[in-house]
Amino acid sequence: MNVNRIGQAVLYSSGLGLVSAASLGLIVAGRPAAAAHLATGWQSRIGRPPALPGRFLPAAGNALLGLVLGILAVIPLGFQAAFVARGICYGWVDPGPYDTSWGGPTRGGAWLVHFLVGVPLAAAGLAALVGIAALHRRWTARLAGEPGGAWVLPVVMVAAAAEVVFFIAWLHHI
Repeated sequence: MNVNRIGQAVLYSSGLGLVSAASLGLIVAGRPAAAAHLATGWQSRIGRPPALPGRFLPAAGNALLGLVLGILAVIPLGFQAAFVARGICYGWVDPGPYDTSWGGPTRGGAWLVHFLVGVPLAAAGLAALVGIAALHRRWTARLAGEPGGAWVLPVVMVAAAAEVVFFIAWLHHI
């Protein structure tokens, strides 16, 4: 996968929650065809989208799962923000002293170690965002009547459960 396609998938995953919430609003307003058109337009950013029917159930199913995945995307997006703040910009964000920092006691050592620790986390975050985009696209294709993809809903349910566990652990941490 090239850098451009990764960037498109990251952008898609970043906006998936908002687009799905807007689609749900259109569905509640009685406009499932407009919701399907919005979802298809958003998916066109990562390639030719499946032809999602403009009926209530496919449009609602697509929007609901998109909302779950859009909320899930917040975690890897947080990894990206943390990498920028605590990896790339560490020396500017944390003015020191660095005596107890990873890589300390010098600013350069602490900056280098925080950057090197952040690289695999940022890569994992990018991979998760690409996976979220692919997962939602596969779900939309299934709703559009294309074969395969019976595994999508169980995978999303496991991911959502993991997200809840991660969020609860994070709440206990702060």
